[in-house]
Amino acid sequence: MIQNMKKFFAAAFILSSVMGAAQNVMQNSQIHGDFQTDFQYYLPDAKIGADTVPEKLLCNGYLNLLFTSGNFAAGVRYENYNNVMQGFDPRYKGSGIPYRFASYNHKDFEITVGNYYEQFGTGLLLRSYEERSLGIDNSLDGIRLRYKPYNGIYLKGLIGQQRFFFDKGDGIVRGLDGEINLNEFNKKWTAAKMKATFGGSFVSKFQADRDPIYKLPENVGGWAARTTLNYGNWMLTGEYAYKINDPSTVNKMIYKPGEALFASLSYSKKGFGITLSAKRIDNMNYRSDRSATGNVLTMNYLPALTKPHSYTLLAFYPYASQPNGEMAWQGQINYKIKKDTKLGGHYGTDVAVNYSRANAIDMQQVNDTTPLMKPGTLGYTSDFFAIGDELYYEDFNVEISHKFSKKVKGIFTWAYLTYNSDVIEGHTDGIFYNHIGIADVTYKITPTNSIRMEVQHLLSKQDEKNWANAMLEFTVAPKWFFMAGDSYNYGNPDNNKKLHYYTTGFGYTNNSSRIALTYGKQREGIVCVGGVCRNVPASYGFLVTITSNF
Repeated sequence: MIQNMKKFFAAAFILSSVMGAAQNVMQNSQIHGDFQTDFQYYLPDAKIGADTVPEKLLCNGYLNLLFTSGNFAAGVRYENYNNVMQGFDPRYKGSGIPYRFASYNHKDFEITVGNYYEQFGTGLLLRSYEERSLGIDNSLDGIRLRYKPYNGIYLKGLIGQQRFFFDKGDGIVRGLDGEINLNEFNKKWTAAKMKATFGGSFVSKFQADRDPIYKLPENVGGWAARTTLNYGNWMLTGEYAYKINDPSTVNKMIYKPGEALFASLSYSKKGFGITLSAKRIDNMNYRSDRSATGNVLTMNYLPALTKPHSYTLLAFYPYASQPNGEMAWQGQINYKIKKDTKLGGHYGTDVAVNYSRANAIDMQQVNDTTPLMKPGTLGYTSDFFAIGDELYYEDFNVEISHKFSKKVKGIFTWAYLTYNSDVIEGHTDGIFYNHIGIADVTYKITPTNSIRMEVQHLLSKQDEKNWANAMLEFTVAPKWFFMAGDSYNYGNPDNNKKLHYYTTGFGYTNNSSRIALTYGKQREGIVCVGGVCRNVPASYGFLVTITSNF
């Protein structure tokens, strides 16, 4: 009896200790999350090319949950595609938990197991990320270590497999990255005017060779070196990456090594700024599966050196980076005309001038008997600084922002776009030359109520010819907005295709939750973010978007 009582009190003591510890843990713990769902109800419209959708209603849904307690963190993401909305890869189907992780950090050391996102430098050699609007999620599933052995020194190491919809890709990705910040490393340089950071990366992938025709490298490695230098108002950023031969579906199974260079120089002071950027890409498609195409299983990121446009007609012709070969450069000048001058007016005027261009790289035959890009060969040779004759994209735009009074402000834009649809979209329609003008005016009725109007026009002799666009938006801050707009292809040479693409909608925000409903028609085209794109089919119907953070 006494022995049983001792066991009972011992068990009670242990249980109370565990419960007390658990209570302390929970008191120091937090759970956060976010939710998003998009429902689209599709209506057929033969005139714009909107096909009948058998399900009529399609849905993309996401729920993130994050638990933190002291140095420990864990999270999961649930995704639901019943079925996936049009324009996204149909291999997103069903539901599941494709993303889950746990991490622990102690002082200068951190370990993550499960899924994670990572980027080395500018991403020329490695970038795993999520871009939901494009249907991209190439997260790695494995182990990642981060360590800071000394002030200013940062080390990373990782291994894993990439997400492939609700599965994992065939290849294995390994990577090491190191960076040193000289101003943190040496206390004597902390207050120095020159700020300097240097870094380097090594990444490799393994995929078994099962090809019946070619002998393919199973381990494909690459390295990169980078720097960022700041001196006063100046900043220089640069990175060079190189990888060994990597025959793949995208590069037509050639054995040429790949390389990429990105450089940017900027200067800024009050009222003035200038940025010059350039890049060269040569056979730099890098994937954990050599047979993959589209936006799946990409290991690196090749940014577009173009200005991102959000206005409807300007966004008709976005640029997609060309991993097989591209020479690009961009320059932008920002200038603020002073207040209380003839050009600046009472509030001053902001002027932004931007120019960007992308060309092919110069490709020469390996020898007189081997055609360019012949599978199983080196493919071509290319002088590093030689620019190819073929123009891919050109954009010259001027944007003027001016506040006329306390109630009225406007943004006025003119752009000239040259767009090679054969290269960017894989079509055979040639090059489009477009003049686009935009006026965007906002009138503040009260401190919380405002009305905004956009008027846009696209002038072209190619593709669908001329377009006109108008949009009216009324906002009751911080809760409501209402909008109505129309894009009219009045210049189409086919009278049956002189169509209106109207849209109307509203949105309501309550704290960190938001619901938006739109109804209307969408033109077929492509949507791009940072030079990565997806095709968007023509559609007609209702779209409901709900987001919430907690």
